[in-house]
Amino acid sequence: MTTDGTIQLRVNGEHRRVLAGLTLSGLAAELGLDPAKVAVERNLEVVPRSTLDQVLVEDGDELEIVHFVGGGDHGDDSWTVAGRTFRSRLIVGTGKYKDFEQNAAAVAASGAEIVTVAVRRVNIADPKAPMLTDFIDPKKITYLPNTAGCFTADDAIRTLRLAREAGGWNLVKLEVLGEARTLYPDMIETLRATEILAKEGFEPMVYCADDPIAAKRLEDAGAVAIMPLGAPIGSGLGIQNAVMIRLIVEGAKVPVLVDAGVGTASDAAVAMELGCDGVLMNTAIAEAKDPILMARAMRAAVDAGRMAYRSGRMGRRMYADPSSPLAGLI
Repeated sequence: MTTDGTIQLRVNGEHRRVLAGLTLSGLAAELGLDPAKVAVERNLEVVPRSTLDQVLVEDGDELEIVHFVGGGDHGDDSWTVAGRTFRSRLIVGTGKYKDFEQNAAAVAASGAEIVTVAVRRVNIADPKAPMLTDFIDPKKITYLPNTAGCFTADDAIRTLRLAREAGGWNLVKLEVLGEARTLYPDMIETLRATEILAKEGFEPMVYCADDPIAAKRLEDAGAVAIMPLGAPIGSGLGIQNAVMIRLIVEGAKVPVLVDAGVGTASDAAVAMELGCDGVLMNTAIAEAKDPILMARAMRAAVDAGRMAYRSGRMGRRMYADPSSPLAGLI
């Protein structure tokens, strides 16, 4: 249990933080479900419905909650970060587009409910110049202020303090870069910034190296989401480190999203097939010859990869296995 009296659960494959002391029936009610109409499996054991109001949830519990639906209905496949629930698992950036209008059209085509936004000085010379908020409504799309371009923990912290003052945001994206050539994260500075921001009430989603140990330390420091790079920022090289990302996913109790490296739709699908909760991208859409069409492609790829992960891929075999039966062969 954390100092705020909450515990971390995994419910139907999604990370959730809830108040300690809840019973299973209380959890169902909090999720908007009727305890009398669901069945619960807790840590691979079915819990009798008659005891749902007696069994307490515990930190680290793995829960499956099911009910009957019409055939072919995939049900709610939303995900939650820092208590906020979203349906789209695609987060898009707001840089590199030719103008705000194209940016807004790409966001709409992608179906994204979260966009990352950089914090920059106001153009005092032209205070009436168009602003992002004129095209992407922060009341409809969640803004995720980020620390792009920061190379020290102090700069990142200062940037996010200003962002919170400007828009009231606590949910933020933290990145502290090590050097300009690779834009690889400086994990020592990143960890320091995460600890300070979490103590100040921020909810940092943290860009990090593809290192399971570092990811766990970030989580312990207060990160509400772990965001390992798939390849260097803006490279479009695709997922270069599938094994490490899978290890991070397996060990995390908070959402894991691939951040950086995606170049095309198949890269996004691979990230989702690894079990990631989502994918963040900017350049892959903004620098496509047709950003709007690419945004639609990325939306479909994220959905396809997620469905493939949920369905469970077939096992790999060393030799062929015929799909048609051999019995009765003419």
